[in-house]
Amino acid sequence: MTIVLALETSCDETAVALVAGRHVLANVVASQVASHAPYGGVVPELAARRHVELLPHLVDRAFGEAGITWTQVKAVAATATPGLVGALLVGLTAGKTMALLHGKPFLAVHHLEGHLCSAQLTGGPPLKPPFLVLLVSGGHTQLVRVDGPGAYRLCGATVDDAAGEAFDKVARLLGLGYPGGPAIEAVAARGGDPRRFAFPQGRVGRRGGGYEPYAFSFSGLKTAVLRCIEALQRQGEPLPVADLAASFQYTVAEALSSRTVGCALDQGLSQLVVVGGVAANRRLRQALEQRRREAGLTLVMAPLAFCGDNAAMIGVAAGQRLASGCQSPLTIGVSPRLPLHEAKRLYDPHPPF
Repeated sequence: MTIVLALETSCDETAVALVAGRHVLANVVASQVASHAPYGGVVPELAARRHVELLPHLVDRAFGEAGITWTQVKAVAATATPGLVGALLVGLTAGKTMALLHGKPFLAVHHLEGHLCSAQLTGGPPLKPPFLVLLVSGGHTQLVRVDGPGAYRLCGATVDDAAGEAFDKVARLLGLGYPGGPAIEAVAARGGDPRRFAFPQGRVGRRGGGYEPYAFSFSGLKTAVLRCIEALQRQGEPLPVADLAASFQYTVAEALSSRTVGCALDQGLSQLVVVGGVAANRRLRQALEQRRREAGLTLVMAPLAFCGDNAAMIGVAAGQRLASGCQSPLTIGVSPRLPLHEAKRLYDPHPPF
């Protein structure tokens, strides 16, 4: 049994996990939401300091929950890209240090590859490629074709705001809390009418005319909500926050689900996989379930516990790379952004960063 100790510190979640294949022995996450909520978003320097404070305690807690010792750990992994540089540095430095001290192989993991692997944690049979993944989180909205471990092809992505960013910005416009996704979902559930306001789904043009069928754009949607709020305020009406939240959420779910299913059909793929923090949204799950049934596709969704940033998904990704003979040099650094299809560069003996 190959046990991997994994660390995740790419943004504002401090997480540690011990994973054996697709079996999670321990998965502990310390949220920093309360620390960043007064600022309406993540403060990079504050996030990095909190990672430094929290990591040692979470490592101890993970070993306690798993009931194992260092002698049973085969490798150490940490997220190296993409993310906030200061936050990434904390986890990567801690991971490399522990690997060196205990004589274990070290693996630098791509955060998005971790999200792709989170769907392996359902407890069901392993996913068999090829399949299409909708990766939708706070900072990323992508459609990725997976043809095998490490074999990724980008089929569509947002050209501006990610869906999670749009949720945060609209929540701010509506005077709701941070993070915006759970806040909007909670308000919309209080009798909000998802069809009261018809917001645009954001078709994306390209040079030479026509549209990119599987690209996403949420910046215009955010602006449409703002203009609607301003118009209602000029009329002196009470702001129908629940209806606005429900209509916005409905529009995002329709845009994501329609293009995801359309892309899968065009790619000749019968299996959809949905991962990332926004994948926890109930309206999105309902929309995807309805469209996949109509199209005759199968659908696998990451468990709710592993939709947000967590270290278990990093451990699964690291375990797969380790099984294929990969290992990262201890000289490797972090990168704020690295395309998913270039994740193999993390295991180059001469890393570019």
